[in-house]
Amino acid sequence: GVLKVGDEIELRPGIVTKADDGTVQCTPIYSRIISLYAEKNDLQYAVPGGLIGVGTKIDPTLTRADRLVGQVLGLKGKLPSCFAEVEISYYLLRRLLGVKTSDGSKQAKVQKLSKTEILMVNIGSTATGGKVLAVKGDLAKILLTQPVCTEEGEKIALSRRVDKHWRLIGWGEIRKGVKIEIAEAE
Repeated sequence: GVLKVGDEIELRPGIVTKADDGTVQCTPIYSRIISLYAEKNDLQYAVPGGLIGVGTKIDPTLTRADRLVGQVLGLKGKLPSCFAEVEISYYLLRRLLGVKTSDGSKQAKVQKLSKTEILMVNIGSTATGGKVLAVKGDLAKILLTQPVCTEEGEKIALSRRVDKHWRLIGWGEIRKGVKIEIAEAE
């Protein structure tokens, strides 16, 4: 879509809280666009593509230390759902990239996904942990450590911990997911 100065916007998932019973709740952050910048140019409106600085009235304590990296910004009420669990169709690489085996001959083979394994899942600009709940053929169900604002059909990257480094092991596509209730801000 198009963003204009003065538009009401929302950030999802926003502030994530966990209730006593363990359910996760997302409270979006609402604000208004005060300014738009690209390079050193002041903009009146912004279209997708390139890097755009969006000036808002969001409290700087929420934005410090890159806390909002991976959040999705859009017009109020127009953003996709937030997911806590995703079902993906995936494809694994045959060999690990940049990792030699102990005998030094060729790259190590990528092992199949195993249940309860922890992976790093990249969805858009969000990198989050994920626990594999179930695997069947080329489908897997992954419980995400943090909720992610995304939609079905989105491409993802899967990484596994190999010798203290995260290594790309494959990619996939979100088929469906368990949506999180979005709390309305007071």
